[in-house]
Amino acid sequence: MNHRTILRWLLVVSVVGGILWSTQTGHTAPTPTTTEPPSTATRLHTSSFSPLQGVTAIAAGGGHTCARTSSGGVWCWGGNDFGRLGDGSYTDSSTPVAVSGLPSGVTAIAAGGAHTCALTSSGEVWCWGSNFYGQLGDGSYTTRSTPVAVSGLPSGVTAIAAGGWHTCARTSSGGVWCWGGNYRGQLGDGTTTDRSTPVAVSGLPSEVTAIAAGDAHTCARMSSGEVWCWGGNNYGQLGDGSYTDSSTPVAVSGLPSGVTAIAAGGVHTCALTGSGGVRCWGANYSGQLGNGLTFGRSTPGAVSGLPSGVTAIAAGDYHTCALTGSGGVWCWGGNYSGQLGDGTTTARSTPVAVSGLPSGVETIAAGDYHTCALMSSGGVRCWGHNDRGQLGDGTTTARSTPVAVSGLPSGVTAIAAGRLHTCARTSSGGVWCWGDNSDGQLGDGSFTDSSTPVAVSGLASGVETIAAGGWHTCALTGSGGVWCWGRNNSGQLGDGSTIYHITPVAVSGLPSGVTAIAAGGVHTCALTGSGGVWCWGGNFAGQLGDGTTTDRSTPVAVSGLPSGVTAIAAGDIHTCALTGSGGVWCWGGNDFGQLGDGTTTNRSTPVAVSGLPSGVTAIAAGLRYTCALTGSGGVWCWGYNLSGQLDDGTTSRSTPVAVSGLPSGVTAIAAGGWYTCARTSSGGVRCWGANGSGQLGDGTTTKRSTPVAVSGLPSGVTAIAAGGEHTCALMSSGGVWCWGRNDSGQLGDGRPLYRTTPVDVVTSASWGVYLPMIVR
Repeated sequence: MNHRTILRWLLVVSVVGGILWSTQTGHTAPTPTTTEPPSTATRLHTSSFSPLQGVTAIAAGGGHTCARTSSGGVWCWGGNDFGRLGDGSYTDSSTPVAVSGLPSGVTAIAAGGAHTCALTSSGEVWCWGSNFYGQLGDGSYTTRSTPVAVSGLPSGVTAIAAGGWHTCARTSSGGVWCWGGNYRGQLGDGTTTDRSTPVAVSGLPSEVTAIAAGDAHTCARMSSGEVWCWGGNNYGQLGDGSYTDSSTPVAVSGLPSGVTAIAAGGVHTCALTGSGGVRCWGANYSGQLGNGLTFGRSTPGAVSGLPSGVTAIAAGDYHTCALTGSGGVWCWGGNYSGQLGDGTTTARSTPVAVSGLPSGVETIAAGDYHTCALMSSGGVRCWGHNDRGQLGDGTTTARSTPVAVSGLPSGVTAIAAGRLHTCARTSSGGVWCWGDNSDGQLGDGSFTDSSTPVAVSGLASGVETIAAGGWHTCALTGSGGVWCWGRNNSGQLGDGSTIYHITPVAVSGLPSGVTAIAAGGVHTCALTGSGGVWCWGGNFAGQLGDGTTTDRSTPVAVSGLPSGVTAIAAGDIHTCALTGSGGVWCWGGNDFGQLGDGTTTNRSTPVAVSGLPSGVTAIAAGLRYTCALTGSGGVWCWGYNLSGQLDDGTTSRSTPVAVSGLPSGVTAIAAGGWYTCARTSSGGVRCWGANGSGQLGDGTTTKRSTPVAVSGLPSGVTAIAAGGEHTCALMSSGGVWCWGRNDSGQLGDGRPLYRTTPVDVVTSASWGVYLPMIVR
């Protein structure tokens, strides 16, 4: 017995028996620039994460799962022995990690027993993971934890398939090339010799249009609609009426004409016909052929009890699944880990419906003992065996009904949008930020932009409120302390210096009992429980309200405010306060009338906004304009109006005007660069004003002088935030959706594309279990 034969048996035992090993590595927290805030070692359970989005393809392997995103990147999760996740480590992950070192433009992925491959838009194939039989195709038998290029393939590869220990590729000319384990003839070259580089499959009768790889057999669909198979045939999985292995292709007998898709399981095979029916053959001891019996077939037999209109099929080791045109998924066969998704662990010899899947399934994938579905929303749901984390839900618990693959931590309770960045507070009191980081405003200890959320260093718990300014961010803790990070050229971080900080620093000199914070362009303010307001940072327009125009690097009290302030808002160069009586007072820059006192004169101390109806309940300050929400649900705005953010057709107003065209029952407002948004009591969002980056969310880039509904938002919006040219909404589920400008990644969907309708915030789910440690 040679060394690879010995390794083969060891691997089969480890995979089938489920005794694969894992390693654990620790993460080191970054060194802070100043004294670290409190609560630096709070654990965040990965099971509290919410769904990964933006996925366009999925693949399920022996004990791992992978997804391709719309940006062409690949993310994998589950078992990582042999490096099959491709992140450069051998550590299992129960949430997705990014495959490192892949060229851009991945168009397809395939997951095998313990290896994974990707096809790029240039027609190249890259593989990683186990390589004991040469299944990576790089000319070696060396295991790889990051991708290597397959060597010797002809140009123009258009499809790939990964089996137990071998891989195959289809070329644009319709030929098939395979490499890796060949002990049953699964490479189709007429031998049983393993190959570490591709060899051509010999004897195929015509152009191949699709390929599928099982544990030790391979099948191809021909342009004529016929199916040919080769390799192991001990259970009749080649479908030629025999039980004899074949190292060259043989025709599957008895199939109806017009096969449109094929799927190869462990030791069984299935075909989808043009009429939407499914035929299967091979092993059937778990009922995986779906014919109501448990004995095998060496020729195809019809699956019984499937609804009409099947559009896709997938085959695992001992089970099979089908997707219907209505978006339903039906599965049959082995079910001891819940891989059929019907809420039980009972094997089924005829199809049962997967329960609990939301509508809109796009495609399905079956691993050894687990199954996954890609949703039209770009999310992924998985069910079945989960000992290695292959379901991607942050646990290792088997699931007999679908669970969402994890991304952004769920339970987000507050959001804040800066000029080009966004931040979120989680229910655990931690803070995560994404987008522009040129000034350290993400707080993760770097100056690197991130298009997915990163943890703010040192703020793992205890944060009550967050505020995002032009290029800085601040957080209020439950103890009443304020911490800020990012740009500090005007002292807006409040630590007594003008030094930029890439991790949070404490604001010094604030009175105790701060209850609210607001961040402007280059200044910050805090409201105390006694109703006093303190501000710091840039003051060239008097926005600190202390009667001067001198910048302050520590807080100064705003002078001349009436007692009983209940809320504050900071614009680019002005600040406003709401009193308990419903009055509004503003100070600072007033070049466009944003202070609302009927003039365009800057004020270094507060002046009352004139002409507002009584009973104001909320205020919002944007770029040179201000808005107020009344108790009756009406919205009034004043200041700059060139983009229509006041909704009255003028260029500017120095006193408030009512916004027309809003539905009744507005409950919250947000003011951005040159646009405004409102949340209604029904949980919808309406926006108006500038829209060059799609920040109104109505599917266009047309500016609007009256409110338009944001399209495509799920129901249940609980809060809104408006940045420079992007907008975000917090959902009752704890998820976050954003739209608009995205050049710095401020939408958090992992892609640089601007969005005129909302997208779900996602992340590299390699975020660590421990916060505030940075794990990208």
